[in-house]
Amino acid sequence: MSDVFLLGISHKSSPVALREKLAVPAGEMEAHLKQLSEHAGLEEALLVSTCNRVELYGVAPDAHGAAKARAWLESRAEPGEVATHLYAQRGSEAVRHAFRVASSLDSMVVGEPQILGQVKEAYARASSAGVLGSVLDRCFTKAFAVAKKVRTETGIASGTVSVSSIACDLAGKIFEELRGKRVLLVGAGKMGESAAKHLAKQGAKLFVLNRSRDRAVELAAACGGEPRSLNELVSELAMADIAICSTSSERFVITTDLMKEVARARKYRTLFLIDIAVPRDVDPRVGEMENVFLYDVDDLKKVADENLAARRKEADLAEKIVEREVAEFEAWRRQQNVKPLIVGLRAHVRAVMAAEIERSLPRLGGDAAANKETLDRAIDAATNKLLHPVIAEIKKAADDGRAQLLDEAPRLFGLDLSSVREAAKDAAQPRTSAPGEARAPAKTSSGR
Repeated sequence: MSDVFLLGISHKSSPVALREKLAVPAGEMEAHLKQLSEHAGLEEALLVSTCNRVELYGVAPDAHGAAKARAWLESRAEPGEVATHLYAQRGSEAVRHAFRVASSLDSMVVGEPQILGQVKEAYARASSAGVLGSVLDRCFTKAFAVAKKVRTETGIASGTVSVSSIACDLAGKIFEELRGKRVLLVGAGKMGESAAKHLAKQGAKLFVLNRSRDRAVELAAACGGEPRSLNELVSELAMADIAICSTSSERFVITTDLMKEVARARKYRTLFLIDIAVPRDVDPRVGEMENVFLYDVDDLKKVADENLAARRKEADLAEKIVEREVAEFEAWRRQQNVKPLIVGLRAHVRAVMAAEIERSLPRLGGDAAANKETLDRAIDAATNKLLHPVIAEIKKAADDGRAQLLDEAPRLFGLDLSSVREAAKDAAQPRTSAPGEARAPAKTSSGR
């Protein structure tokens, strides 16, 4: 039977430079998912792409699908560059990872809230692309529920729980007093916006630069700041104390040449740069300049690790919740795997009985139509009684993981294995609605 697989890289396994190469822009996500699913022959697919991770979750009929998907990921970087950083998981391990990601247990800052929204967005895009079927639907809908349970039943989110808040803590250490400091927000990324709001609450003066003037005005109003044109970047950097970069640019927004011009204008006064964009907005060489403090997402991870120790006990409680939910999902998955076999058995036994009855009807005499209706009900009752102990044992074998019995059952009953597999595919029709949308009850059911 088809199973869930995961291929990915994250802040734990790879440098930000590699994550930049594999990242998929939000606007291109659906096209990539469709192309990948068709190329690799995937039955289902979902792609999570954030500044800290690029992860592909898929369902394939055999190992070839996962191998082709891996080749697709590796093709986005230099030959051999991905192999040493890529992690691959299957079955319950992949499901467990999805639950941990959605619950922020695998985040750079354990307990941070942003990842849940990012995973929900990935889910919605997979649904929109038409590549989300019953297995991943169930997996991620359950992941969202697990994340909610973790946040409500543990104290994992207490204290400093986001990259943006950690960035603000660092700013406080560098400047001691943030009130009156001039903060420049370059771009309209969510984490950048969150960091800017944190600083504004501490009395910093906020100025927002964005390629879109309307978006700069909108964001400045939301943060209590003033809008500026991106064309004013040099002059604004010359006056700023802190700059938070969070654009979607594919190239460096702040280059070494630009910063040399800025440094001269500033007379080398201290500047704190927080680059939380992937791909990065600031050339890493800028951090080597005098009186320039540059932190990217990997630098912030080091600070996040210090914060984790204080919440380790709560994280342990969260891990136990995840384990219980993984076991529940796997039980559901095992039952789904035997549904086609059970349907096939019922159809097979009923067809044999019906064929025999059909041959006997002419010899019964009387009202053949009335007899047939009565006999049809009898066939259904007999099929249920005959197969009840068999089906109960098949379900128990699925729960116990007795694969041999499940593999032998079709042969013992003379079932066509190919028809059983087709029934399995028919049972996994993709859904098209996003989380929270109303929909008719699905044949099977499945939160970042």
